[in-house]
This record gives sequence, structure tokens and C-alpha cells, in this order.
Amino acid sequence: MSATSPAAVVVLAAGEGTRMKSRTPKVLHEICGRTLVGHVVTAARELAPQELVVVVGHGREQVAAHLAEIDPAARTAVQEQQNGTGHAVRMGLEPLGGSVAGTVIVVCGDTPLLTGATLKKLAETHVADGNAVTVLTAEMPDATGYGRIVRDGVSGAVTAIVEHKDASESQRAIREINSGVFAFDGRLLADALGKVRTDNSQGEEYLTDVLGILREAGHRVGASVAGDHREIAGINNRVQLSEARRILNERLLTEAMLAGVTVVDPASTFVDATVTFEPDALIHPGTQLLGSTHIAAGAEVGPNCRLTDTTVGADARVDNAVAYSSEIGEGASVGPFAYLRPGTKLGTKSKVGTYVETKNATVGEGTKIPHLSYVGDATIGDYTNIGAASVFVNYDGQSKHHTTVGSHCRTGSDNMFVAPVTVGDGAYTAAGSVITKDVPAGSLAVARGQQRNIEGWVARKRPGSAAAKAAEAASGESAGES
Repeated sequence: MSATSPAAVVVLAAGEGTRMKSRTPKVLHEICGRTLVGHVVTAARELAPQELVVVVGHGREQVAAHLAEIDPAARTAVQEQQNGTGHAVRMGLEPLGGSVAGTVIVVCGDTPLLTGATLKKLAETHVADGNAVTVLTAEMPDATGYGRIVRDGVSGAVTAIVEHKDASESQRAIREINSGVFAFDGRLLADALGKVRTDNSQGEEYLTDVLGILREAGHRVGASVAGDHREIAGINNRVQLSEARRILNERLLTEAMLAGVTVVDPASTFVDATVTFEPDALIHPGTQLLGSTHIAAGAEVGPNCRLTDTTVGADARVDNAVAYSSEIGEGASVGPFAYLRPGTKLGTKSKVGTYVETKNATVGEGTKIPHLSYVGDATIGDYTNIGAASVFVNYDGQSKHHTTVGSHCRTGSDNMFVAPVTVGDGAYTAAGSVITKDVPAGSLAVARGQQRNIEGWVARKRPGSAAAKAAEAASGESAGES
């Protein structure tokens, strides 16, 4: 914990977010693998605060349950009625005894682009300048609609935050705006919150009034300018949600490319914030990498892949595939048009080919399942080949059962393996077989009916048909040749 680590971070996440037009509380909408509030909490944790409090209100049960899942150490405080930002901060301080010695950072729960680096700079500026309050600001290309930051021309201290509608022409020319994110001296904040009035058009307690109260008391109000104005953007509707997702996706892909990953077309590539890469990974267009997916060095993914919580080993190749909670081994090959379901583990240099689906299956080193097959609840050894159109029949209508196929096996096309069943090492199975019994190592299993040809059946049963005429012509040609 550094000297600038705050005593507390208070995240304001109680709003309803009516403009989202959703049953889901606004702060629980997701971009790039995290909820809006999840992104904010992640950034706040980079400051190593002694306490982190999230103020909840609308949809509090859902929000609190989500916080318990992503950050069990975070506290929650309830704002029963949304009576303004000042009231929300008062509620946020209550679990901490109402007052905190040290720096208190206040952030909004709907600002997913805000980074830990920017919050650290805010905290450092606050301490270094000895401010009672430090406002996070940003220089906007177009500041229309935002509260303007008015500074003292000599000291640079903030003298006022003027809302757009109340600003003079000269003030409207100011491009530095208020983000709604602040660093406070905790003791002064608690005292000033008790003096905030509600004699305004909304009848609410405004947190910005604290700045005026502290300045009038002789305390210094300063500012820290964010490097990128887009960081402070709040999300109020689905359009802004989409814009934030695009910006964050670009940021994540830029970080990956600067770290040695090749992304052929960033515009058609989408990643979650929790995805990790190694240098020399290659990502083709139309690819989505989600959850805890990891792409190792030299691996090639895409085009048109969707991988969720999946590990892709070094130098593996994944093409036009969907995978969930799977492990793809070093040098393995997947696709095109393969579907790896949870529990799939592919060994080194193994292959799952075209139109193959796997689930809860372990596939050994060098083993191939080239095409048109389903492998579920199975263990397959090393250097085995599974013939085309094979099905591991794992479900009896009530329970799932396991199939084991050994190493160096060769199974025929159009095989059914009716679980539970075991095929021993080095065994073969004939094409078209339905394997219902264990096959000993080194054996050939044939499980199909004896072929019987009934001569003249078409002529007798389908007289005058195209098939009968073709057969008659073929018979005539055969007789002529003889």
C-alpha cells in the first residue's frame, strides 16, 4: 500500500438508469466481459484502498449479489431513496462510521472506461497539492452540456463548477469539464456533507455543493486532468453502451498488439478484458475471445471463431470454430466448423476437424477426429484415428455414460460406440459397426448385419419405374458384353 493509497473508495451505483429501458439494473450491463460496475471496481482496486464501498439502490439485491461474486471484500451501502449524489456519499460513509481519516475517492458506477492509472494520478495530485477536494476533469472537444471548471488564473485552483445552462459566454468557451469523480479529505467531506442543503429545483443533496462549502471555509479545491476525455464518459443508454464497448475493445486490442500479438482486422475482432495473450499469437478477422480465454505464443485463431474460457496452446490452429471451457493442446488443429463444448481437452498435435462436436472429452496426443462426428463423455488415447460419421452414444435417456478408446486404435466410419464401452489399445472396428461390447486390445470388432442381395427385386416390386428401366438396361448391356 503506497502513501497515496486512499482510505476509502465510494462507488455510486444506486441509480435506476431508466434510459437503458431494461429489466437489468444499469450498472449490471456488460461490456468486454465485465459489468459497468465491475470495470469501475477493478479500476478502484488498483489504488489498493483500505475500504471499498458500493452504494446500491435500484435492483440492490442483484447488484449486491454480483458484487459478492466479483469482489467479496467490497462493502455495500443502501440508498433507499435517490436523493442526490451528496446523499449517496453520506450513505456510503455510514458503514465506515460516517467519517474517514485520509483520502476518500468518489467514483460513478457507470464509467467503465475509467482506468486505475487515472485514479492513481488523481489520488497523487490530491495528496501532493494538499487539497481538501480534487476534481477529476477532462478537456472536451465539445463541452456543450457539461459543467465547466473555472480556475484561479494565478494559482490554478478550482474556484467554481458552473453548469452549462448557467454559464456566461466566456465560461462556455472553457473546454475543461467536471467528471463527477472526486478525491476528498475524509474528515472535511463528512463535515461538509452535513451542511449540504436541498433548496434546489430537485430537492436533492448535490455532492458538488461540498466544493463551495469547503472553499468558503478557506480550503483549497484543485483538479487533476484525465489524459483522455473518453475515460470519464458515463453510460445512460444503449447507444453509449455500444460506443464504450468499441472504445474499450480498441484499447484492449491495442495493448495486445503492442505486446506482440498480430490482430489482422481489429474492427472485426472482439475481446474481453479478461483475455490474455502471448507474443506471436495471430488473430484473424471475425473472432471473439471471451472470458478467461488464453492464446499462447504462435497460436493462430480465426477467422470466424468464438472462444469462451478456452486455452489455446502454443502453435495450435483454430479455424471457424466455437469453444467453451476447453483446452486445446500445443500444436493441435481445430476446425473448420468444429464445436468444442465444456470439458474438452485436446492433446498435443491432436485434431478435431470439420463438423465435429466434442463434450467432456479427453483426446490424446496425435489423435485425430477428422470429420462429421460426435464425441461426448469419452477418453481417447494417443495416436488413434476416429473414422468419419462416428457417434459416441453417451446418453440412455436418464444418465450419461463414458466411452474409452485406447491408443493407436483405428475405428471405422459410421461407428456407434454405445456407452459404457471400452476399445482396447491397438484395436480396430469395422465400418458401419455398432459397438456395444468391450473390444480387447489388438482385436477387430465387426458389429453389423450380414449383407444379402435379392436378385430381381426392383423389377418385381417396382415395375416400370426409372430404377427398373435402368436395371433392365444394365442387364441388357451385361448380356451383350457376354
